[in-house]
Amino acid sequence: MALYQRKARRQPFGGGDTLDNGGTPRTLRFRVGSMLELVAQIARNLAEIRGRMAEAAARSGRRPEEARLVVVTKSVGPAEIRAAVAAGAVDLAENRPQQLWERAQALGDLPICWHLVGHLQRNKVRRTLPWVRYIHAVDSLRLALAIDEEAARGPEASPPSAPGPIPILVEVNVSGEPAKHGFAPEEVEPLLPRLAELRNLRVGGLMCMAGLEGGLETARRQFAAVRSLRDRLRQNAPPGIALGELSMGMSGDFEVAIEEGATMVRVGSSVFAGLGIGD
Repeated sequence: MALYQRKARRQPFGGGDTLDNGGTPRTLRFRVGSMLELVAQIARNLAEIRGRMAEAAARSGRRPEEARLVVVTKSVGPAEIRAAVAAGAVDLAENRPQQLWERAQALGDLPICWHLVGHLQRNKVRRTLPWVRYIHAVDSLRLALAIDEEAARGPEASPPSAPGPIPILVEVNVSGEPAKHGFAPEEVEPLLPRLAELRNLRVGGLMCMAGLEGGLETARRQFAAVRSLRDRLRQNAPPGIALGELSMGMSGDFEVAIEEGATMVRVGSSVFAGLGIGD
């Protein structure tokens, strides 16, 4: 909040700015008041989402802390992101690498753990790695090789707060939709030994998106299928391959995803509901 106020005080207060009875320019009072309202609305949304996450975890016999909320910020601006952090969000995500670069740099004063949850092209790996803490959608061996090669360049290719191997998730196209990226489920097992050879990245688990058709029950079956795949692969995973994470579920289906084992849910529109912002 103080950061927002400092920014507001740099604005010129001449011309139409007048002082209230306490000597504060009315434009500044409006900006700070609006920010407080923004934080309060997002905090209410976060509390509701976390409550629903906890209930979903309880229904599946899990603890609430076993599922992490990743707030997707692709549809909002810097003010809403600052408000979300002030309201308690820590893990934030972007779909587009270019937007992640810009926002991570512009909001570098905030304690944000940035995730990339959208498609990453190989020619954008170099600029992405210094900013991102988790890459959710590794959808080809060529991309994994590019990440490993770039990460081998040393500390300048790693997030300052998280040196070491780059954490990644393997994207699984569980719905089989041609428009979606990711490996077919049967392709993941033969891929793991090859990924285990890459010393500059760390495979943390699997990621998927439910299909566009079929509703919640179809989503449940698909999430369950990815969990079962993960559980089977863990039994004989190569050394160095950790499959503890399951990134599954978005605003419309995160509760079902948690019931089926998700450890990270990617939620955007529900976090920013009530702000007059489209999904």
